[in-house]
Amino acid sequence: MSEIKISKLDKSKSFDDLKNIKSMGLSEQDLQQINQHGVSLDAIKKQLSIFKKGIAKMELLEAATVGNGILKLANEDFVEKAHFFDEHKSNLKLLKFVPASGAATRMFKFLTAFLNDFNIEKETINAYINRKKDTKLPVFIVGMEKLPFFEMIYEKLKEEIKDFDSFSRDYKNYYFIKFMLDAKYFDFASKPKGILPFHKYATRIACPIEEHLYECGYYSSANGKSYLHFTVSESHQVEFEKIIDDVKTNVEKETQTSIEVSYSYQDKSTDTIAVNMNDKAFRTEDGKLLFRPGGHGALIGNLNRLDADVIFIKNIDNVILHNNETIALYKKALSGILLELQQEIFACLNVMDLYDVNDVQIDEIKVFLKNKLNVSVKADFDLYTSENKIKVLRDILNRPIRVCGMVINEGEPGGGPFWVKNGGKGASLQIVESSQVDLTNKKQAKIMANATHFNPVDLVCATKNYKNEKFDLHQFVDENAGFIVEKNHLGKDIKGYELPGLWNGAMANWLTVFVEVPLITFNPVKTVNDLLKEAHQSL
Repeated sequence: MSEIKISKLDKSKSFDDLKNIKSMGLSEQDLQQINQHGVSLDAIKKQLSIFKKGIAKMELLEAATVGNGILKLANEDFVEKAHFFDEHKSNLKLLKFVPASGAATRMFKFLTAFLNDFNIEKETINAYINRKKDTKLPVFIVGMEKLPFFEMIYEKLKEEIKDFDSFSRDYKNYYFIKFMLDAKYFDFASKPKGILPFHKYATRIACPIEEHLYECGYYSSANGKSYLHFTVSESHQVEFEKIIDDVKTNVEKETQTSIEVSYSYQDKSTDTIAVNMNDKAFRTEDGKLLFRPGGHGALIGNLNRLDADVIFIKNIDNVILHNNETIALYKKALSGILLELQQEIFACLNVMDLYDVNDVQIDEIKVFLKNKLNVSVKADFDLYTSENKIKVLRDILNRPIRVCGMVINEGEPGGGPFWVKNGGKGASLQIVESSQVDLTNKKQAKIMANATHFNPVDLVCATKNYKNEKFDLHQFVDENAGFIVEKNHLGKDIKGYELPGLWNGAMANWLTVFVEVPLITFNPVKTVNDLLKEAHQSL
């Protein structure tokens, strides 16, 4: 057997790694596990430091409102912007990016809790509802026959349980919920949302994947070509592919659009280490480290690998029964705003490259930044030399762009648009989650409560520069905007770290424009009861 030789460089690196590991309170076996997982030692060191030091909360200055960070358009303006997009899209590659990795666990959480805490032999469902003060279960029971999957589950119940139709109402409801969630039958809570039955049409039942395909044809296509990208769990890709194989031909025929579908997974190297409540590395029963997915902020890497001129971002569960013309109007309008801004930004950058920019032009660019992009230069900007002024303006303008739809706040949980203190750079517009804010601070809590708008994850992005080169999106992440979350692992309390959110800290240093869009564009299915709302029910 030939001898394996290790270079001096490898030995030195190995020694340094062991030294680092020991300084973190970890072992050689931990180093092997970390290397196998693909996570860098620097990332582990940084994460352990974050747990010990904590993450500074964001400082809200005020809520973004219409006229103060949020653009409000009349209906004719939306039509005009959509028309501008249609006129200028022929040479563009349009892509729709749909994060779809997660299972539907939360969608059925209250029903899982019901099955775990209810004994059909000892209690009525009404008694359980009163005992638990459960407001969601009665809504589900009253409306369950309107759910798109009711008949398929009911037929299975009659097939599996003799004389099922003679059962009492409580027994029928109990077994319906049991079959819906049982791993031996429908197992809905363990499946990805994208493949679940969401909408009932006259001749078929449609899942979110199909609805996203239709939307591609209506607003994310140019010259009869569209690109759709799903981020999925690797184990779920086959299920996605099967549905797409079943429906894609009909969708393409109806929308007269050829749709190319691609997939990616959340990179395991973006997983983060978990710690116990004393901020020491948490260990599983077999003594190994516990890694957790880094949250949707990890998908900035997936987005970074895509090559397109305009990228639409929308959550997997935010779909609607076919009303594509209406949805398309507002998505196209956001894209029209994006393209208009991009043209002006590129013009400014090209002027700065090609000519000696004079003071008048510099002032015009400053006004453009303030009025169109909500960006103000530093107070001492006018004292800079012309060369430094141009350098500052180029740095501000040469960034990825996002135009974000915002809906009127109706109390939905999640992030919203705010003016945030931006270190020594003044104020910037950001999408902020409540977990990023110190809500024990009365002033901050009041600003958060005064939010007039909500982030529905309705983004249109441009990720190429004025030379048609792709930006490295990792360069525009606010690394200090992650989250520490408290979780439970097999009955033990732990802390986890989530990377800066995809539309939060991961895009913190992008050029950002917020636009008010109608509520019809926001129809998420966060719980199964949302499927009973008008947007998901056929007339």
